[in-house]
Amino acid sequence: MRNLFLLVVMLGLAACGSKFRSYDGPEVTQLLVVKSERRLYLLHNAEVLKTYDIGLGFAPSGHKQYEGDGRTPEGMYFIDRRNPSSKYHLSVGVSYPNEFDRALASELGKRPGGDIFIHGRGPSWKKTMPKDWTAGCIAVDDRDIEQIYAMVQDGTPILIRP
Repeated sequence: MRNLFLLVVMLGLAACGSKFRSYDGPEVTQLLVVKSERRLYLLHNAEVLKTYDIGLGFAPSGHKQYEGDGRTPEGMYFIDRRNPSSKYHLSVGVSYPNEFDRALASELGKRPGGDIFIHGRGPSWKKTMPKDWTAGCIAVDDRDIEQIYAMVQDGTPILIRP
């Protein structure tokens, strides 16, 4: 009986430590990033379901033009993938680059880059790091990405505004 009790307690503690959450609320129909506010909004139609503080690329002003410029893209994209094994805790992918982004980078003789994600901070993040520290991604707290990962489905539009 004691062993059964210990097993139940251990399983309960393991479940509490999981980074994977469940969500059964209203569907997230769009994500809105307002770079100047450093905010991410999860929307159900016109209703704001959740709001998060964010960090951006290390050169946050302006639209991403090419790989390595440190900017976070601006425009309409989609959530197109998820990474449960991200080195930044969890992450959901943004469909950058689109056709426009590839053409812009090509005109500059550069590659557009890719691998833009909304992600957590991960274990290497330190409090002394600047607010905008990514290579162009959108960063949130680890607890926040757990909620976002559970709430947002692949195919959901994301509008990133200046």
